[in-house]
Amino acid sequence: MQFYMPTELITGPNCVEKNAEKLARYGKRCLIVTGGSVAKRSGALDDTEAALRSQGIEYSCFSGIAPNPTLASCQEGGRLAHEAGAEFVIGIGGGSPLDAAKAVGVFAANPDMTEEGFYSAVWPNAPLPIVLIGTTAGTGSEVTSVSVLTDSRGRKHSIHDRRVYAALALGDARYTMSLPRGATLSTGIDALAHCVESYFSKKADLFSRTFSVRGVKLGLPVLQQLAGSGDLPTPEQREALYQASILGGMAINPTGTVFPHNVGYYLTENYGIPHGFASAVFMPELLRHVRECEPQLSEAFYAACGTSEEALCRLVEKTVPVRGIQLTEDEIRTALPRWEHNGTVHNTVGTVRMEEIAAMLQKEF
Repeated sequence: MQFYMPTELITGPNCVEKNAEKLARYGKRCLIVTGGSVAKRSGALDDTEAALRSQGIEYSCFSGIAPNPTLASCQEGGRLAHEAGAEFVIGIGGGSPLDAAKAVGVFAANPDMTEEGFYSAVWPNAPLPIVLIGTTAGTGSEVTSVSVLTDSRGRKHSIHDRRVYAALALGDARYTMSLPRGATLSTGIDALAHCVESYFSKKADLFSRTFSVRGVKLGLPVLQQLAGSGDLPTPEQREALYQASILGGMAINPTGTVFPHNVGYYLTENYGIPHGFASAVFMPELLRHVRECEPQLSEAFYAACGTSEEALCRLVEKTVPVRGIQLTEDEIRTALPRWEHNGTVHNTVGTVRMEEIAAMLQKEF
């Protein structure tokens, strides 16, 4: 077994304010990377700016990060950080701004680097230090070395590199309180998908599965209640979802995800289905696949988590919006080659055949 996560993680109410002095470790100038209005509405941006001012740290903001961030926007942020003389980068938001902040740190240190250079991981200079402050309970990006970006072809493309771990992650679940119901469910089921998929990775071990099981046990009851009631989470439920998202990040940190995540990218890229929902669409197929090829592993998972295949599939059915999308045979045939040699497909326990993926894509979404 092996586990590596060099990020200093601090969670709890007012953790940004309480740990403001830690920001001074990384320099006297920084760039804050955000997207939309969530950073402001959640209170995270105001708290961060107050913490920076208390330490005499100069800062500027780059709010040009959209959902499913493009590499081009990260290059722009990197140039701005370089021109401002930033010594570190702070990412505030959900998975998109956090993943983008990692790439901005790379481009800030290498402002002339091309897309090819970024994805080849041949970076002449080490990325700037990264501080991450989450405002959603979903991706767990705070604790992983992963950055998922949309490349110039319009495809979601991830990097896995130890150099983009956050130096510091500050997690205050209060920042998730302003999330509307749809975003809460989408990010929450993304965290659940991380826990489930990590458990069924070929790289899983006792450590990663411990994180997976605990994440499912924290997040699943909350998601089931929300799906059945139509309510928003209580503060205690928000805290449980946030903890589940961090545990999901710690689970996938050594294992990565498996096929539902990458096949789900296709639905996000081509039909605009939010990432969390797109990943969960194929969870039932994953559970069936594992039951058929690794029945003992399947049974051990349900016993450890105190749930069942039926319960998880029912949650997906209740939670994921039905959009009436039906892929044509031509679309499926054109898309299949992208998964033939895909790492997440081959990372799934057992053997996932292309015929299985073709059958998954034939259902209505």
